[in-house]
Amino acid sequence: MSSDRNLVVVGAGIIGVAISYELQRRGLSVTLVDREAPGRGASYGNMASIAVTEFMPASRPGIWAQMPKWLLDPEGPVRIRPGYMAKLVPWFLRFLAASRPSKLRELEAAGAVLCRRVYEDLGALLAEAGLTHMLTAEGCLSLYTDEAEFKADREHIEILERFGFRHEILGANAIRDLEPALTTRIGKAVLFPDNRSITDPYRLVTALAERFEALGGRIVRGDVAGFEHGESGVVALRLADGRSLAVEKVVLAAGAFTARLSALLWEHIPLETERGYHTQIMEPGISMRHSIIWPARAFMVTPTAGGIRVGGTVEMAGLDASPDYRRAKILVKRAREALPELRVEGATEWMGHRPALPDTVPVMGPSAKRRNVWYATGHGHLGLTYAATTGRLMADLITGVKPPVDMKPYRVDRF
Repeated sequence: MSSDRNLVVVGAGIIGVAISYELQRRGLSVTLVDREAPGRGASYGNMASIAVTEFMPASRPGIWAQMPKWLLDPEGPVRIRPGYMAKLVPWFLRFLAASRPSKLRELEAAGAVLCRRVYEDLGALLAEAGLTHMLTAEGCLSLYTDEAEFKADREHIEILERFGFRHEILGANAIRDLEPALTTRIGKAVLFPDNRSITDPYRLVTALAERFEALGGRIVRGDVAGFEHGESGVVALRLADGRSLAVEKVVLAAGAFTARLSALLWEHIPLETERGYHTQIMEPGISMRHSIIWPARAFMVTPTAGGIRVGGTVEMAGLDASPDYRRAKILVKRAREALPELRVEGATEWMGHRPALPDTVPVMGPSAKRRNVWYATGHGHLGLTYAATTGRLMADLITGVKPPVDMKPYRVDRF
């Protein structure tokens, strides 16, 4: 049997599905495994944004300066559940280490390299899968009430200028010409024309999964509970229901749950979950063309999935704690400051797990301990943005093709 006949990808979110589709398209025979149906995890509820201007590390000084205020505010954009604080100490120490000026420059460059490739890879993926209609033409507006708010976000703009990402500063009249539903309180905005959106991110995952199956790929529902080892490395996956799947190569792309799997292979990944919330409003009473983000209020609104989605926030509480939907309600309250005529009718609330590494740069590459294991995880807020590029780069690595970028910044053993 060819070594490619037992290539298994664990994780059926946008990252795992993109990798599986690309490998299958290249002629390999791939099995995709997840305990849920494709796209039912974090990919179901992301903010639908191809956010090529949001690659900068979360550990930069501008974020540190606001962190105490955010943590003390019960409605702030970052919340740590008290009972989880002690478990976060090792992660936060690495987060602190990633804030050194020299390190920040490295991390910014590693993110910018990926974001520069996004549309080349995404365009090819969507075209090959017949899904180009799912990418909108409109960009994202970053909102500011006054010059003080704009200056507070200047660090972000300066990083984009350094790496050459497009943006346009707009005054009040131009803003409302683009989005009449916005409040007159907004005095300045920055248009990011390349931060386009997906019309339905969940449907994108399921459509890619359908294309993957049409090419001969196999999808297995099952919860990976362990690994069997042999001379060649991992030889089988043990599922919680007692089944076993033989493997000759395995890619672990299970989002925030990947660290639990890597621990079974005695390989530690400092992966946390930044729990995010959204409210999907199907009868908003307004129309929008662009997505919007208000940095001072730390929320985002995107027209997607047949309605308007309000999301954002970071909650650190682990993988097992129950949702706190007060976080979603806070975001809607903030959104109504920007969109005064927004109605919240036909609304549903959701919580999902973003896979967060302390340096904000994803892990993509081979295991440092198992010769036939690869990782693709830790994409944070940019899973949808990086998905096509991750599929391309991981498929290159696995098939022995030289990737078009240096993969050292994304290695699993960099911590």
